[in-house]
Amino acid sequence: MQFPITALFAFAVSVASALPFHPVSDIVVSPSVTSPVAGAVWNIGTHQTVTWDTSAIPAANVNNTGLILLGYTTANSTSENLDINNPLASGFPIGQGSQVVTVPKVAPGTEYFVVLFGDSGNKSPAFKIAPATALTPATD
Repeated sequence: MQFPITALFAFAVSVASALPFHPVSDIVVSPSVTSPVAGAVWNIGTHQTVTWDTSAIPAANVNNTGLILLGYTTANSTSENLDINNPLASGFPIGQGSQVVTVPKVAPGTEYFVVLFGDSGNKSPAFKIAPATALTPATD
């Protein structure tokens, strides 16, 4: 038996309107990245701490796991790119507010950023990744 689409639509609307309405609140955890700051310099191979504001994270979400990705903006473009194949960190509780990462071996540049994912992503300001620094021998 076939029903015209308008009849099915009318039936669906009448059933839906008879059901009680219970608003659903989706809690999106999207904390602001507080470090790195604009203009910061990270050297390749060093350990850096990414931090974020935890004040707006609901208690029910403090143990949600987070993901930190390195991103960059292409020269002379506004195109943003994320290195999804090589996360800087993953699986940590979003409520901890910080995570130490190792700066990967990438091309030095000034248009890098990190993106913190809880349920949603927040991007840091642009910062610089510089070549690894050579250790200078200690002098007496």
